Amino acid sequence: MIGVFSVTESWNFINTGSNDPYFNMAMDEALLNFVSRGEIDPVIRFYTWNPATLSVGYFQRLTKEIDIEKVQEKGYGLVRRQTGGRGVLHDKELTYSVIVPESHPEMPSTVTEAYRVISEGLLEGFQALGFEASFSIPRSKEEREKLKQPRSAVCFDAPSWYELVVEGRKIAGSAQIRQKGVILQHGSLLQDVDIDDLFDMFIFKNERLKDKMKQSFLEKAVAINDISDRHITIPEMEEAFEIGFKKGLNIDFKPLNLTHKQQEEVNVLIEKYKADEWNYRK
Repeated sequence: MIGVFSVTESWNFINTGSNDPYFNMAMDEALLNFVSRGEIDPVIRFYTWNPATLSVGYFQRLTKEIDIEKVQEKGYGLVRRQTGGRGVLHDKELTYSVIVPESHPEMPSTVTEAYRVISEGLLEGFQALGFEASFSIPRSKEEREKLKQPRSAVCFDAPSWYELVVEGRKIAGSAQIRQKGVILQHGSLLQDVDIDDLFDMFIFKNERLKDKMKQSFLEKAVAINDISDRHITIPEMEEAFEIGFKKGLNIDFKPLNLTHKQQEEVNVLIEKYKADEWNYRK
């Protein structure tokens, strides 16, 4: 298959490895700034989390939806994303981000269609791992209305437009923001997931509702190693999704090395994401 871009392009690529939540969110925002200012070409980034971290969407009400004591008790990190969506436990997963100017000739102007283009890379990545992945496309009016009114604060509760599904269940969750003339899409590619751990960190009206939401999650979401006949490692995922983005978008990669000045900008943003003023703002 030829990628969605009509002409092969050279994009930056950086794998920042395993870092704390503040660095991870700061780096995504910094890369958006660098692309916005024209300092770097579009960039794809891979990363993982240490410690495992609960990230909440920009608009989520932290103290009303999250059991903060439970998060701390489990030793997890906690950070607010600049993108919307619901809570995500970043543990055994590969996280990706794609940062590209809105003015890019091959990027659609609508969020939904831009998801489709970027997700071609994810689709090819899952196929490189041997999965028969496909795009979720809510067809009925009822399905589309449900997307506007999610039933829980937990991400992966249901697949959205053009997110990836395998055997009918969501296997990748993504969020997108447009700022300063730039598209930032980042998301979780689940290697494994601990459902009990995840749901323990959210506030529910009662245990019955919690159990109901947990069962719904199991029916609608899945991790790679839940459906693989062998254990797939993070390095294998990194290799597959590198191949996937190159093939899906028709791009080549060139390594990105930050300048000293750019690294300083990341360091300043780290302090922003550490601050209670940011994380408890809702």
